[in-house]
Amino acid sequence: MSPLKMARTVLVIVAVNLSLCAAPLAARPPNGSKQDVLRATLPNGLRVVIVRNTLAPVVTTSVNYLVGSDEAPAGFPGTAHAQEHMMFRGSPGLSADQLADIGSLMGGRFNADTRESMTQYLFTVPAANLDVALHIEALRMADVSDRQEDWDRERGAIEQEVAQDLSDPFYVLYEKLRQVLFAGTVYEHDALGTRPSFDRTTAAMLKRFHDAWYAPNNAILVIAGDVDPNATLTKVRQLFGSIPAKRLPGRPSFALKPVHPMTLSLPTNDPNTTQILALRMPGLDSPDFPAAEVLADVLNSHRFALYGLVPQGKAIATEFALQPLPRAGLAYAAVSISSTADAAATAQTLRSILLQVARSGVSPDLVAAAKLQEERDTEFQKNSIEGLASIWSDAVALYGLPSPEADLARIEKVTVADVNRVARKYLDVDRAVSATMTPRNSGEPVLSGGFGGQESFSLTSQKATALPSWADTLFHNLSLPPSASAPVMSKLANGLTLIVQPESVSKTVSIFGHIRNRPETEEPGGKEGVAPMLDQMMSYGTTHLDRLAFQSALDAIGADEDAGTDFHIRALSAHFDRAAELLAGNELAPALPEVELGNVRDRIEPYIASRNVTPEFLTQQAIRQSVYPDDDASLRHATAASVDGVTLQDVKAYYDKVFRPDLTTIVIIGDVTPERARAVIDKYFGPWAAHGPLPVTDLPPVPSNAAHTILVPDASRVQDSVVLAQNLGLMRSNPDYYALALGNALLSGGFYASRFSVDLRKNAGLVYSVNADFSMSRTRSVYLVDYASDPQNVRRAAEIVARDIDTLRHLPPAEEELDRAKALLLQQIVLDESSVDDIAGAILKRQDLGLPLDEPADAAAAYIGLTPVAVQQAFAKWMQPEDLSRVVRGPSPPA
Repeated sequence: MSPLKMARTVLVIVAVNLSLCAAPLAARPPNGSKQDVLRATLPNGLRVVIVRNTLAPVVTTSVNYLVGSDEAPAGFPGTAHAQEHMMFRGSPGLSADQLADIGSLMGGRFNADTRESMTQYLFTVPAANLDVALHIEALRMADVSDRQEDWDRERGAIEQEVAQDLSDPFYVLYEKLRQVLFAGTVYEHDALGTRPSFDRTTAAMLKRFHDAWYAPNNAILVIAGDVDPNATLTKVRQLFGSIPAKRLPGRPSFALKPVHPMTLSLPTNDPNTTQILALRMPGLDSPDFPAAEVLADVLNSHRFALYGLVPQGKAIATEFALQPLPRAGLAYAAVSISSTADAAATAQTLRSILLQVARSGVSPDLVAAAKLQEERDTEFQKNSIEGLASIWSDAVALYGLPSPEADLARIEKVTVADVNRVARKYLDVDRAVSATMTPRNSGEPVLSGGFGGQESFSLTSQKATALPSWADTLFHNLSLPPSASAPVMSKLANGLTLIVQPESVSKTVSIFGHIRNRPETEEPGGKEGVAPMLDQMMSYGTTHLDRLAFQSALDAIGADEDAGTDFHIRALSAHFDRAAELLAGNELAPALPEVELGNVRDRIEPYIASRNVTPEFLTQQAIRQSVYPDDDASLRHATAASVDGVTLQDVKAYYDKVFRPDLTTIVIIGDVTPERARAVIDKYFGPWAAHGPLPVTDLPPVPSNAAHTILVPDASRVQDSVVLAQNLGLMRSNPDYYALALGNALLSGGFYASRFSVDLRKNAGLVYSVNADFSMSRTRSVYLVDYASDPQNVRRAAEIVARDIDTLRHLPPAEEELDRAKALLLQQIVLDESSVDDIAGAILKRQDLGLPLDEPADAAAAYIGLTPVAVQQAFAKWMQPEDLSRVVRGPSPPA
């Protein structure tokens, strides 16, 4: 996949100057798609791209400043990142509290991202609130407060973000690779920054950075969604047109030095050993880059030799990834193997595979498949409003292209000879950096008896901030949100539930499916692990097409597919029938070849043995142990011994038990009518029949838990990861759910505007982020709060969480504060329909929970009707902060 189609990634292995027209130019793509593009450049230099997409009444604004860590002062690598944080601390005419409240009232979906050459600010809001989002960005472009007292508080949060990344061994490796491949340049560090540099940073330094670089003539504004392009451009001119252009400082210059080969060895908390070979690749400004994109796709193909190591039993997973920067790129090939495998031999195999490509080139068939995949991805970008804004932002602000389609046009010109030339030039394994990530197991969890004594806090209720006049209407917008979703449900004769949602924003169709299942109740005793073994066996093709033939068939239509109890296929709508046929073949007639069972077992058995002693696995088990009885089925897990005893007969018996149409829901969304979708699914899934009694797919209700504190040692972390958990006694169908969800939105739903964020991040700087939600099934529910903090702050943060919950148990919230939480949840109902994948995922989830398809409308009505007293009473009835268990992963907090 082209990096243009990918979100920014940090290295994660399996366990991701444009000159626009001075005058507006509108263009309507062919094929009747519901998308328009309008471009303009304002007199002050602000470049504007407006992309109309009517998937949902939602819009995303993306302000892309062409400045990042490359322009940071020497010795202060995180300056751009720090200024990104401070943009949420207020500007003249817009206080931090007002910004937090406004963001919450619009649905709470806003974010920012700092990269090497770009800093990006995103709002995704209901289309009716576009004017408000643009007001915010215009004020922030014009000026920022950058007060020292605000930086003193924000410094704690950003340093927690640094500690969070440094607690990820793969991030640490990523940084080391950059230091070697880009030594002596601004690329040798990413945009995160360091604690020592933040300690020396002042608010005045950040203000100077903003004043120098944040200017309309150094920014590109991308707006994507359900908008009137011409009316939107008029509003942009009104709000941004008076902001003066600036004379920009000079950009840094540097020369790349030759790469010297090096071997790195690092510990990891992942259960597998990971062998990596990293190379320097062409940057975005290189004419070689389009061919490098295609080469990366080829090397990542499931028909290429790298992935071929998996079905051969020589690897658990593989990956080839390309991460471009403007003047250079970083690529890595990674092979994940069991902790007992020969890492040195794997490293040699990896080198041999890449060396063979450099010497002999790649298959023309794989080049053609990669180019077809790029064409498909370009069409699929229209299926997410937020993703569309991101893709366009990367194209125009990072790649320097007029549109994402321009990247496709470049790729279409790439020849096999181009790919082979680039392979010879850049796949230089003698100048590669080799790295081995070796598992380092956790110590045994340590159990103690609860929180200990809690601090005494007075009960308070927060009041909403007075909003600017241009945003004041947000408080009065508590109404049922409109929905563009109109799914059509039917049942096949064999009991399969089919739900079709026609969408015409792209010429694509996506098929998603889910089989209700639960390995904890369906795996036979002593055969734990048969479920993941079946999942692995599903990748070996069908009874009619072996693995390579099946992948070739997918490549022929540019489809991506995955089979199992959760399955999907995505393709252009012209290939809908063939896509459904291939998916049905994999689901209903998987090959399950006996000859491959040994390879699958050889991969899974050592993986399970290593996984079971990793901090991540022990943490998940500790969370379950802290809220469920000792004999609960959810605590069942595979062991090396149980996997070793699984036979092919066991795999097939489990398949026959679990895979059945009367427990299956298929959701089809895209450019297809319900009638055609029904006919195609009936054709290929209709013959599927269920056999035997329905299996048990629900866990029984359980009693409430007592509080425990469990420490899971993790030597790789410099920061503690914390989960607070309470087992509740209600089910998802209980009408009190909505009062609890509304109360939780008040506690954790609105970034700075929520009580947890205000108390833990904004005022105290104890955490970078804090999240809370209910994990609910048909029969169970658990309340979970998670955050990460320095060890000495773990207890204090937990006590603040408990205090805030207890406050809501005893004191009804203020009407205005509750209205803010209501607005957040109501707007989120709209925002949750802004991508095809989200729509399908929500439908499948409602089906799995036994909820009606129009449950969002029921939820909206419930939220609107709830009173402060009703929320307080629900919390008093169900929430017991003294029963919150605390599971801590990382260094031991002080007593």
